[in-house]
Amino acid sequence: MIDRFRGWFIQRSVREQRLLLAMGALFLIVFVWIGLFRPIGDRLSDARERHGQAVIALAATRAQADLILSLQRAAAPLRPGVALDELVKRAAAEGGFTAAAVTADGAGRANISIGAVRPPAFFGWLADLQRRYGLVVDRLSVRTNGDATLSVELGVRGRGA
Repeated sequence: MIDRFRGWFIQRSVREQRLLLAMGALFLIVFVWIGLFRPIGDRLSDARERHGQAVIALAATRAQADLILSLQRAAAPLRPGVALDELVKRAAAEGGFTAAAVTADGAGRANISIGAVRPPAFFGWLADLQRRYGLVVDRLSVRTNGDATLSVELGVRGRGA
């Protein structure tokens, strides 16, 4: 087969031979470009994009971790002489939740029940409790009332409890 091709090639004029060699070289260059360099470039581009996304996710995670640490440091620890249920009752009264029923549930735990509360006011007050005193919500049960209020029952505990 190679001898047949060589014979066919030799029968061509010098100009045709050069054109065929140039065509073969260009074909080889295009084939190598499409088969090797483009896929590698695509993979590198994908890797750069994934790396950029990973860097952004890492920065966001570190920012959230720093925020959590700052909130933990900023939370005032519970004083040993003050019961958690008394602290929550006082905070509920300050927040305007006079109908809140607060009961102790062991050491460093309290149950809170509010029959009717507006959602923004309640969740803002709860976030303030968590920020100021470092309380952790153990359980939360929320039901809607007939009007634009919620009926809420939740259990909270101190950070160390």
